[in-house]
Amino acid sequence: VFGLSSVAQVVLGRGEFGQHLSINLGFGIGVTLGIHAAGGISGEQYTQAQNISMSHKGHISWRTQLLLLRTPPLPKPVLNSSCILSAFCFQDALYDYTKGNFTVTGPTATASIFSTYPSPCVSLLGAFFSEFLATMMLVVGILIIHDEKNNGALKGTQALLTGILVLGIGLGMGMNTGYAINPSRDLPPRIFTAIAGWGVDVFRAGHYWWWVPVAAPTLGSLAGVLIHKLFIDFHNQPVPESGNEKGQPVVETS
Repeated sequence: VFGLSSVAQVVLGRGEFGQHLSINLGFGIGVTLGIHAAGGISGEQYTQAQNISMSHKGHISWRTQLLLLRTPPLPKPVLNSSCILSAFCFQDALYDYTKGNFTVTGPTATASIFSTYPSPCVSLLGAFFSEFLATMMLVVGILIIHDEKNNGALKGTQALLTGILVLGIGLGMGMNTGYAINPSRDLPPRIFTAIAGWGVDVFRAGHYWWWVPVAAPTLGSLAGVLIHKLFIDFHNQPVPESGNEKGQPVVETS
């Protein structure tokens, strides 16, 4: 709701009620609150791509992962509700902006409020790599934040830091593709727009771009796990069994 509404406000307000920064802040705040809401229930695994990467790390069993993958993105009530709520909230502004003509491309295109689309100046290969790299950095960042063997974040700050991480990805990698970095963030809203009036063009636009936010984040997540394993996890020192705080010298007494 925070993310999609911030995009809607920027697009429909014609730049007078927000800019690129406000969109990134909206998604960062939404991620932070989402982790706080679901952290104790789902273990903060809020993306399908991250679920797969956590399975490789051993944080989620493959049996649990298969059960998660058996549930397609569309029926998830929270994701669908966010699309519907955002569309309902800006219904009047949508009709005023488009005069009732919902288009995917062109000067009054509004499909990008709900799903990501590549920039016209970016090739499909370049857009794929952008999504791959952005998701890889997301997973590497999340693993670093929760890495207690290294220099993990203080307890209670993980959600805030993850939101800041998403903000940083948007600020640095948002121009090319709009940084989906999550199949569930892009595919359910795309299906919603196809049903709600934008039509099948939402799947044809950008040289059939729709499959990239599904495939690239999944591969990027696996690459992120590999990068963290090779360059950080293998070099971590084992956690002392004595229960001393990390970094504190062990004092022997007699």
